[in-house]
Amino acid sequence: MRIPRIYHPDALINLRTCRLSDDAANHVGRVLRMQAGDALELFDGSNHIYHAVISQVGKKSVEVDILSSEEADRESPLAIHLGQVISRGERMEFTIQKSVELGVNVITPLWSERCGVKLDAERMEKKIQQWQKIAIAACEQCGRNIVPQIRPMMKLQDWCAEQDGALKLNLHPRAAYSIRTLPNIPQAGVRLLIGSEGGLSEQEIAETVRQGFTEVLLGKRILRTETAALTAITALQVCFGDLA
Repeated sequence: MRIPRIYHPDALINLRTCRLSDDAANHVGRVLRMQAGDALELFDGSNHIYHAVISQVGKKSVEVDILSSEEADRESPLAIHLGQVISRGERMEFTIQKSVELGVNVITPLWSERCGVKLDAERMEKKIQQWQKIAIAACEQCGRNIVPQIRPMMKLQDWCAEQDGALKLNLHPRAAYSIRTLPNIPQAGVRLLIGSEGGLSEQEIAETVRQGFTEVLLGKRILRTETAALTAITALQVCFGDLA
């Protein structure tokens, strides 16, 4: 039986015991119905795993004993920062979950002219928290030990203007490059822009050009926004990352 992996939000180094977070305790105690003596694998975002055993299960808390730890680097050598225009319903959640599984390091939700999602400030904050939990759950499932950051929402133009030394990529059906014919990727990695279901406006495309984005092809077919994100990430990981 697979040992459950649980994220702990605080550093575990040098600890011999710890109390799981409320979310983790609810999952372990109520969902998985685990008991004292059952084994867990904890990770805290430090690229280490901690082998642990449950010492006590209460109504609202779970305490564990930490037995040993080891470094477990499962990160891709290619850093990818995904700028994803917010999509409707479960599509955004799906994109975040699968992007994390594929090795994306940072995700920034974006507003664009054709973005059909409207959120006030309170709902925005709740969405960010929800998406971060989805990223954590994806790490628990896929074995990553560093949790990607879900950044606050930004306007597309502001995100495009950020400078971090990464190669900036935007998908375009008339691009000169495919992903496999890109020039060398800088050490800072890739900043990948994925537009909304309605695509980017002409003004937004012009802005990406002004900000130094390289346009790339994914083929002859037009892909949905969530399909485009995952296809592009997969192609980048095959060509420059750790997917064989």
